[in-house]
Amino acid sequence: MSQSPPTPRPKPATPSAERPGSGPTSGSAPGSGPTSGSASAARPLPLPRSLGRPAALGRLLLGAAASLATAAAGTLAPVAPDAYAAEAVSRASLRVPTLAVGSEDRLTVTVRNTGATADGTFELRCHPEGGSHPEAREACGRLDRRTTWGTDPFAPVGSGTMCTMQYGGPATAHVTGTWAGRRVDARYDRRNGCEIARWDALVPVLPDLRA
Repeated sequence: MSQSPPTPRPKPATPSAERPGSGPTSGSAPGSGPTSGSASAARPLPLPRSLGRPAALGRLLLGAAASLATAAAGTLAPVAPDAYAAEAVSRASLRVPTLAVGSEDRLTVTVRNTGATADGTFELRCHPEGGSHPEAREACGRLDRRTTWGTDPFAPVGSGTMCTMQYGGPATAHVTGTWAGRRVDARYDRRNGCEIARWDALVPVLPDLRA
């Protein structure tokens, strides 16, 4: 008995050979991303950290520059005229007060018992300087320097002042007249340390008797 030959089985379809590492065959270049139909194609790529830091630093620098500009504008802002007026008033109030010096500054100085040629009576005029006083210019300058802050250059020694037991000789002086609008009638001697210092403070209006 003859047998019929076996029916050949169909071979399973084998996928087409692809090179290892190749991408899809839809026409895109090797290594390219998914097709345009995917949802991830519309999502933006995140920026690296190294690109975000300079932007933050730039914003910080811009903020600091704006603050400095505001402070400089406040410092250089114009000052109102009222502020200048207030400053002028405050400066004027700090001026050193002096006694008024008029044209009637005229003194008569009488000196006795000096034992030298300084004895005599001399006239002293100031503003302008003149008279028979031998040192009129220097004497007027001395009186001007001592006539400040309401000080009386001819004031006597204060009562109760402790004075040294020092004797400076028998010399006496008497100053009369008008100075800085005030009547002057002052007497001087050298009987103790206080009176000697008072006399010496008025040199060269009075003669210099210091050894």
